[in-house]
Amino acid sequence: MSAKKLSVVACVAALVLVATLLFGGAASNAAPTWAPAATATIHPGVQTDTGGAQCTANFIYADGTAVYIGQAAHCSGTGGSTETDGCTSPSLPLGTEVTVDGASRPGTLVYNSWLTMQQLRETDADTCAYNDLALIRLDPADVAKVNPSIPHWGGPVGLNTTGTVNGDKVFSYGNSSLRQGITLLSPKTGISLGDAGAGWSHSVYTVSPGIPGDSGSAFLDPSGKAVGVLSTLALAPVAGSNGVGDLAHELSYLQTHTSFTSVQLVAGTEPFTPSKLPLGI
Repeated sequence: MSAKKLSVVACVAALVLVATLLFGGAASNAAPTWAPAATATIHPGVQTDTGGAQCTANFIYADGTAVYIGQAAHCSGTGGSTETDGCTSPSLPLGTEVTVDGASRPGTLVYNSWLTMQQLRETDADTCAYNDLALIRLDPADVAKVNPSIPHWGGPVGLNTTGTVNGDKVFSYGNSSLRQGITLLSPKTGISLGDAGAGWSHSVYTVSPGIPGDSGSAFLDPSGKAVGVLSTLALAPVAGSNGVGDLAHELSYLQTHTSFTSVQLVAGTEPFTPSKLPLGI
């Protein structure tokens, strides 16, 4: 090879090295390769344990540098069961280790809407009452075990940004330890009773309502879009109904008020199949 060609090759190599040092290379921002849904051990609907509180994970999120699994913010709350105002209720700190079923290593609590609202001194009553989302960053060693599809139903196929109306059908997957591992009881269907809290929440009724341990679980709309996160068990407007925090509002708050500006909901790899009715529903 001539001296001129060697010089060109050396310059190209130097430019690649500089780009890698400055930007981390293309690989760092590459989309994860998801595990097959049939064999993935980490997915929406797995159990999480935060300081002894068992909850159900909702959706998978990513931002090009890390993969996160979602749970309700109140799952790391340290107050009583009636302390549900995110602007005043105490919580475990960011950095708390969270056990994620199916993972080989604990995840890390990196975002909690309650802590963020308290830091910002949020005063809007609806936001304080219904903004109930937390993100757990998965250990890189476990990312290859993740699939973003909702068990049984498939999806999500995107993010619902228009809310629900009275009578809309909804689909969920709870995984409370109180069900003793009987997964046939986990998928549920129901109806929305309409929006509440200026769009921050949806009142939802299912024949088998969410129970302790289902907190944080995902809800899909009739099209398979992610509509919300199970937050509360309500006595009104219908006894046994559930309060479902609006995910579009919760993600907007996260992206607007924290450094997680590029975190996005990850769509499922499996098609949404609302015709697969669960047992007894």
